[in-house]
Amino acid sequence: MPKISIILPTYNVEPYIERALQSCINQTFKDIEIIVVDDCGNDKSIDIAKEYAKKDERIKIVHNEKNLGLLRARYEGVKASNSSYIMFLDPDDYLELNLCEKIVEILCENDMVCYSLFKQDKEMQFVKNDEEISQKLNLDDYLSHCANSKKCYWNLCGKVIKKEKYLQAYQHAKHFGKINMGEDLLIFLYLLSFIKTIYFLYSQNYGYYYCFNIFSLTLSYDNRKYNEQIKILNFIKENFLTLKKGLVDKFYFIIFLDLCLYKEENLYSFYKQNISNTFLLYVKKKMFKIKRRLITLTKKILIKLYF
Repeated sequence: MPKISIILPTYNVEPYIERALQSCINQTFKDIEIIVVDDCGNDKSIDIAKEYAKKDERIKIVHNEKNLGLLRARYEGVKASNSSYIMFLDPDDYLELNLCEKIVEILCENDMVCYSLFKQDKEMQFVKNDEEISQKLNLDDYLSHCANSKKCYWNLCGKVIKKEKYLQAYQHAKHFGKINMGEDLLIFLYLLSFIKTIYFLYSQNYGYYYCFNIFSLTLSYDNRKYNEQIKILNFIKENFLTLKKGLVDKFYFIIFLDLCLYKEENLYSFYKQNISNTFLLYVKKKMFKIKRRLITLTKKILIKLYF
């Protein structure tokens, strides 16, 4: 039985999937399983994956009968996996080649392992975290870390999760129905109900490379993602009796404020790209700074009260 199953939900990623598969195949730790989920795109992504599967028996391809979206496509991959631990790789991203080797060293007796996620900046350069952390946390300490984080801590890419915990979380999350945005937030909040031990394995030397997909970038501001995430947050709050007592009530407003902050940052980025009037842009910048300070101050107060 492989130690880790890497799930690649695949939909129209032809320019990138070969790089993603190479980063899995060439891992220094070889006892892994690579599951490509065909979510019925209309390019040659799956044809490329099939060619790789002919050469490497660790690659398995799961075909969906129709497009199911990211949440369900991931689940289909997890169902087909044979490992006790799973990790997700979006096929337009890739992994450091020694990542699995480092993860396996501390995998046992942990429900989830969080590792470095390197994002690209405007110059398309990867920004690597300055922190080096190798530490085991219980759920309370992990929630405290998330509350104080300035990063998107609910992203499932950047985590290895015990398979049984993910399946438990999905059984609750599936009642939300098909969603197009905010899947990670939905699963993450339910995962908190079942996870007890978390290990941080942050390093500049290995991690997940989160890439900009030039075919999905847009210069227009889209409010749908924010609205979808708020909808998810409210859905979970209304159904909090299925979760640990008080967990969502305790964490709800922290996440709400983070979503507001991400929304303001995205909106301001849109203004910078599209507004040529210097004075108007100056006003938008001032408004953004005021909102950011208010949100940050409110979050600090809530952290003091809750944690």
